[in-house]
Amino acid sequence: MTGRVWDPFLTEQDRRTLASLPPRGETVGASPALLLIDVYRAAFGDEPLPVLESVRRWPASCGLAAWDALPHITGLLAAAREAGLPVIHVTGYDVSQTGIERWSKRPGTPRRDGGFAAAGTGAGRGYEFMPGVAPAAGEAVVRKVTPSAFCCTALVPHLISTGADTVILAGETTSGCVRATAVDARSYGFRVILAEECVFDRHEAAHAMNLFDIHQKYGSVLPVAEVLSAVRTVHAIDQDHDQR
Repeated sequence: MTGRVWDPFLTEQDRRTLASLPPRGETVGASPALLLIDVYRAAFGDEPLPVLESVRRWPASCGLAAWDALPHITGLLAAAREAGLPVIHVTGYDVSQTGIERWSKRPGTPRRDGGFAAAGTGAGRGYEFMPGVAPAAGEAVVRKVTPSAFCCTALVPHLISTGADTVILAGETTSGCVRATAVDARSYGFRVILAEECVFDRHEAAHAMNLFDIHQKYGSVLPVAEVLSAVRTVHAIDQDHDQR
């Protein structure tokens, strides 16, 4: 595979080291599950705007990177549902309702608005699921207070109960909650697949180099077209088994 998003950020030494190593990465297993990580209003804002404009109202926004990823995420979600894959929506807690602070709050700093957004956006709106990706009936919702979807949640037993051997990750941010979830997923023995066009970050360099790290150490970063093909193949195999 050529033309990876991280290529412009690699040094000459990095390139030579990579050339001396065997190719990395893995494929989707027989029983994948889809994890949608923090695909909520705070990461997008109310309208597609460049990040420098969007963060004035929504400090957690990733700007156009988020909006560019959204059609790919909705397409992947639709394919996962059609294939009958377990779908897990990962989000946070609204501190105004629970009293539990976001993991990013620094000790000694004031409590943030429940929607972690600028004044006037409405408490709690930050955790609104974006249109087209809201949980459907029967789909699990995992709420976390740390970057990783696995830390202090019921995600592991839920994945085990579904028979999942692979987690396909989509959402944000690549350098934050997506990376933390990828590392923990690998630590628990799951295959890790990132659909490249379905993950995003507000910082371009951080996005690229975290994808590089994940691809080298924890799983595979694949074009969404390859992930969709794998999901449909799993679906076709399952249908064939059902007909026998």
